[in-house]
Amino acid sequence: MKDTALSKIHENLGAKMVPFAGYNMPVSYEGVNAEHETVRNAVGVFDVSHMGEFLITGPNALDLIQKVCSNDAAKLVDGQAQYSCLPNETGGIVDDLIIYRLNAEKWLLVVNASNIEKDWNWISQHNSMGAEMRNLSEDFSLLAIQGPKAVEAMQSLTSEDLSNIKFYTFKVSDFAGIEHVIMSATGYTGSGGFEIYCKNSEVEQIWNKVLEAGADWGIKPIGLAARDTLRLEMGYCLYGNDIDDTTSPIEAGLGWITKFTKDFINSENLKKEKERGPERRLIAFELDERGIPRQGYDIVDGNGKIIGNVTSGTMSPSMGKGIGLGYVPTIFKDPGTKIHIQIRKNAVPATVVKLPFYKA
Repeated sequence: MKDTALSKIHENLGAKMVPFAGYNMPVSYEGVNAEHETVRNAVGVFDVSHMGEFLITGPNALDLIQKVCSNDAAKLVDGQAQYSCLPNETGGIVDDLIIYRLNAEKWLLVVNASNIEKDWNWISQHNSMGAEMRNLSEDFSLLAIQGPKAVEAMQSLTSEDLSNIKFYTFKVSDFAGIEHVIMSATGYTGSGGFEIYCKNSEVEQIWNKVLEAGADWGIKPIGLAARDTLRLEMGYCLYGNDIDDTTSPIEAGLGWITKFTKDFINSENLKKEKERGPERRLIAFELDERGIPRQGYDIVDGNGKIIGNVTSGTMSPSMGKGIGLGYVPTIFKDPGTKIHIQIRKNAVPATVVKLPFYKA
């Protein structure tokens, strides 16, 4: 089990630690609901240093990214980021990721912790154009400072105007006394804020100064459990739950990051799938009655026939009702459609809804 540079600090703060993607990570401090509300209403800080970072450089860097990624990275300019995925050759997804353009020949790919080795091998295998690749995952830390008060709470720590860092853009600047950190706005909570990429040797100083600067705004450390409820309220996919090697980006509702203006791995087959329409779709649903949908629960129709399964589910802390995502045949995809979630012996009625669940 690997530690992040901050694992001991989390333990000292009383965090409940759990194994996650091979790392010893804080799942909660004071409880998921309280931490969730802190991010929705004020500001919280997550240690997400388990995420992977690959640096792709050289004159052929963009060619490699365009080949392995579904989105069109050629549209990015310096200081922009983009959500994308790595399609496999059989219609599924190797991983989802964020692409950062540092300059025309220098790109950062941020991948999921559980897929670091798998993604590295996959991209390396397709690097026929000789782009330079460096795996920085072991050397870098990542903090996510999230919530509506994040910008004002952190402004004293940097000379950069944080309000100028728009969604899916980033700056390389000073922060908390450290030069040349990446400050980006690609948050996964739906409540605003930004992320800080720094070296492992720098993160403890940054963590301490973030908590100090945010004290007047009620900042608190937040664990992975609240990160999951926050992302689910926005309907953001989690790799391993809602997308994986067997789910296509088209059926997962990720057609918007699948651009057929260029060739990429399996693009021909995905284009055909988009044109004919997928047989199943990832839907969002809310329970009409009390209950908590959990991953793996069956989705059934009005006659009790199994039509799919829940990929992510929880009791929404913001809305006080059961919400979830799951795959069903396309005929059940439209908002307003009535389905049922099999919770133990009860088929609990639910309604298909449009994302996001949570609207600020």
